[in-house]
Amino acid sequence: MALESSSGHAFYRKVRRGLGLHHLFRRRSSGISTYPRINHTWPSSQQDKDHLRNHTVVVDVEGGLLRSSSTFPYFMLVAIEAGSFLRGLVLLCVYLLLCCLPLPEEAKLKVMVMVCFLGLEKEKVKTVGRATLPKHFLEDVAMEGLEAVRGVQILVGVSSVIPRIMLEVFLKDHLGMKEVVGREVKAIEGFYVGLLEKGSEGCSELAQGSGPKIGFGSSSSYSAHGHHHLFSWCQEVYLVTPEEKGEWSPLPREQYPRPLIFHDGRLAFRPTPEATLAMFTWFPFAVALTIVRTLIFVSLPYSASVTIGAMTGVTTRVINSPTSTTGQVKPKHPAPTNPKGHLYVCNHRTLLDPIYIATMLNKKVSAVTYSVSRLSEWLSPIPTFRLTRDRDEDGRRMEQALQRGDLVVCPEGTTCREPYLLRFSPLSLELVDEVYPVALVNLSSMFHGTSTGRFKWLDSFYYFMNPRPTYHVEFMDKMVINDKKSNSKQVVNMVQGEIGRVLGFKCTELTRRMKYLMLTGEEGLVDANQ
Repeated sequence: MALESSSGHAFYRKVRRGLGLHHLFRRRSSGISTYPRINHTWPSSQQDKDHLRNHTVVVDVEGGLLRSSSTFPYFMLVAIEAGSFLRGLVLLCVYLLLCCLPLPEEAKLKVMVMVCFLGLEKEKVKTVGRATLPKHFLEDVAMEGLEAVRGVQILVGVSSVIPRIMLEVFLKDHLGMKEVVGREVKAIEGFYVGLLEKGSEGCSELAQGSGPKIGFGSSSSYSAHGHHHLFSWCQEVYLVTPEEKGEWSPLPREQYPRPLIFHDGRLAFRPTPEATLAMFTWFPFAVALTIVRTLIFVSLPYSASVTIGAMTGVTTRVINSPTSTTGQVKPKHPAPTNPKGHLYVCNHRTLLDPIYIATMLNKKVSAVTYSVSRLSEWLSPIPTFRLTRDRDEDGRRMEQALQRGDLVVCPEGTTCREPYLLRFSPLSLELVDEVYPVALVNLSSMFHGTSTGRFKWLDSFYYFMNPRPTYHVEFMDKMVINDKKSNSKQVVNMVQGEIGRVLGFKCTELTRRMKYLMLTGEEGLVDANQ
């Protein structure tokens, strides 16, 4: 049922003036569906809030949760991450053209969906919805919107704009919603054809579900996107005005319902139309620049690579450098009493971690790798030793590497972008009597230098595509290991804790395998011949 024109205009005028409209529409009677009672002020008393918790609350995602009214960034993320940068460029051009045309919003949405989804594999879009979109949705969630529905037992998220496949994992896994109602995109044999289904899947279940329902959203979305239809099954609807929503603040990380530790995707920024245009303008220069930067770090001596790299915009900051201004190793890291080399243990941010440590030490060190392509090993300016995940064999290989010289180990086994440390493997610490921890932080403004998908050999190239890639390297005091065999777990936790303390990161028990299962559904093994 649609709103009559006159009553509809009166309704929106009253909402903007902040008036409650308890009697604007008649209640349902005689089996005929009429519109719910409209309220402007969300219940503030504890008694009213407790009463709401016994209801099913239907939340308008765009109007009641997200601060931004633009859905373009989410379509752009799908176009680039599940498709390609070329598809993203086409989507940007089409979007700019649509902004100049006097078309209905529904027609513009259908064109955007067609460009974004046509020909994409359904499983790839699911992966983007699981691994990439939740981070960007969480950064757009309003603290006030989430606080309004926090504690409600049954939450249902609805959207008339964002397809359900893009929203489902975020709303269920990160916000704890029971059901998600949204638009469906047609697919044939696992590939999208770019057409929107009629209606929204889940509407009938929402209408027939037992128990009273209460809606929550904004007056602007209620008008523009037809959410009055989705809310027509609610007894009451609470709406906020655009002025109130404009004052909403972003949700702090510490208030996330579920900590965001893992995420994927190449873009390190929110791809608004302006930011995306800037990225594509920079892209041709970035490709040329990353080749130059890679050649600098691969071919030039360590003492020269940092200086020349800085001339191209690469920023490196070292704290407690173990080398002097002349490039000689300081006595702080004296030669070990045994014939083995030093063992440097660091957290893992990108594949460049060992290279930066070698550069700061101004000497060649070795590094251990696991599930890295042969091309990445071939491009590495330092020797690498591939691990097998067989404990005895890996211990033997690291022992041989230490006999030849210094060794860099990343005990996390995989990279982590967020301020968390994954569980450290104790194997390497069982081979030495002393360890030299190194704390690393890298900053990227445009592209992430890590990925869980294919073409991981491009990771370092993407990192150097940033306008000003930055690395912070802090050498910590050496730690002496006593009785390393029997207390390896305690020792490795101590090393992890010290690196976490220096960086301000939280330590976790999560592992590499858990990361890949959560993001890709697989264990993350890479073809060595890639």
